[in-house]
Amino acid sequence: MKHLRGMSVFARIVEAGSISQAADELGVSKSVISQQLKALEDEVGVALLKRTTRKQSLTATGEIFYQYCQKLNTIADEALATVRNTQTLPQGAIKITASNALMDTVVVPAVASVIKLYPKIKPEFLSADKHVDIANERIDLAIRVGSSKDSTMKQQRIGEFRDVFCAHKSLLVSGIDSETPYIANYWQDKKVYHQFKSINGNNLIEYEKDADVFSNSYHTCLALLKGKIGVGLLPQFLFDEVPELEEVYPDHRLEMNPIYAIYPYSDHLPLNVRVCLEEIKRMIADKHYVKNKRKARD
Repeated sequence: MKHLRGMSVFARIVEAGSISQAADELGVSKSVISQQLKALEDEVGVALLKRTTRKQSLTATGEIFYQYCQKLNTIADEALATVRNTQTLPQGAIKITASNALMDTVVVPAVASVIKLYPKIKPEFLSADKHVDIANERIDLAIRVGSSKDSTMKQQRIGEFRDVFCAHKSLLVSGIDSETPYIANYWQDKKVYHQFKSINGNNLIEYEKDADVFSNSYHTCLALLKGKIGVGLLPQFLFDEVPELEEVYPDHRLEMNPIYAIYPYSDHLPLNVRVCLEEIKRMIADKHYVKNKRKARD
């Protein structure tokens, strides 16, 4: 790799007209430039420049060699300009994963609004209620409930939401008991345990039951709840959009669930990832307050 640096410096010497001028333009000492030129000539085994106290000129070999070195610098300059441009105008591929509920209601709408502004962003979405391997799947951004134990990944808390324990209104009229089926998503354990705190904080309700129905998609869980099959959890922002469902314990609440953004970048988050993440955070904040819609509607 040393000869690549030497080739670049050689082209700068030719274009500057002297070693001294090249040193000034590159911001290094004249001796450093001279050493790099000598090392390059030793590498190729031939003189590239004829130098006197008054002027320099290319040797026949140097003339040929310079054409390649010039191309090398042109490619390097173009590469740097292209990369820098990606940090001024969001563009390029981005692969995002999230749970089905967050993907459909938050991530996709957020990214859709971003690509209307920056159409050169090329998103790929991977919905999965089970956590996918970020490294193996080459994920740029994961939006997850709960933090990651992977120390190689960067993560930041970007919001929160509350799950609502709910059922169809008609089931609540007839009464919920220990025989009422519990509808669970795959991320839940077979043994279900929930602790609900009263709004005034003076009372607890504990719910414990083996799950009766499992699904790997919130769409299916929602369909089962709307179909009057049993009870289960829905995120607050989904529950508020389904008027036929009601809370089982309307005066009690579950704890908030933290939402994290997880990504494999350390210090420099690509601009296309950054703008998508900021819009996702904004939309999560909006969804957090959507619970007021049902109160206003009712």
